[in-house]
Amino acid sequence: MEFDKDLRSIQEVRDLLTQARRAQNALAAMSQEDLDRITAAISAAGAEHAARLAAMAAEETGFGKKEDKEIKNRFAAVTLYEAIRDQKTHGILHEDREHRTVDIGVPVGVVAGLVPSTNPTSTVIYKAMICLKAGNPIIFSPHPSAVGCILETVKVIRQAAERAGAPTGSISCITTPTIEATNTLMRHDITRLILATGGAAMVKAAYSSGTPAIGVGAGNGPAYIHHTANVEQAVKRILDSKT
Repeated sequence: MEFDKDLRSIQEVRDLLTQARRAQNALAAMSQEDLDRITAAISAAGAEHAARLAAMAAEETGFGKKEDKEIKNRFAAVTLYEAIRDQKTHGILHEDREHRTVDIGVPVGVVAGLVPSTNPTSTVIYKAMICLKAGNPIIFSPHPSAVGCILETVKVIRQAAERAGAPTGSISCITTPTIEATNTLMRHDITRLILATGGAAMVKAAYSSGTPAIGVGAGNGPAYIHHTANVEQAVKRILDSKT
């Protein structure tokens, strides 16, 4: 019997969640050094393929310029990695003997990563990196108009992560994106957190799913330039970030 697209996509999500839960158990037993090695592999793969993935995204979606998308890919793969590389996320993070408190880093669990068409490849790179750095598997839900470049990005970083020791199912992606599939992913008991990037409707759906969510939609934040700043450089960076 042939199932329709919606039913196939829902079943795919259920299968990916089962794999991710198994991966979560394996990741939970890894050391900080193991997680750091996987994170470094994602960074290296993202940087190596930054230009190719940028060109794919620009061609498939019709948004932006491949040169700018390459910069964003490299920012996600390299600049972000350098910022989090030495952060400790696993085990005892801080101990205050005076107040008798201990901060312990533990994984949150399976993460749902919603990916927009405007920044498809860079979003995959950085969400995968921050999740695996903390020992969390991630399942991506791609925007239908960017599914090709998103799937290719997931393939690149998944293969690199697995070569570095990540268990199968740590990084995966819905191949048949539907609204029903995304809703199933967001609302499933196995999913512990949603990282939602996209339009207002999608972000609202994430916050309304019943699963904890961190969302960001479209918006232009006001910028204040301090009198001590290098004004020319500050203006350039503001314009670069918005264009």
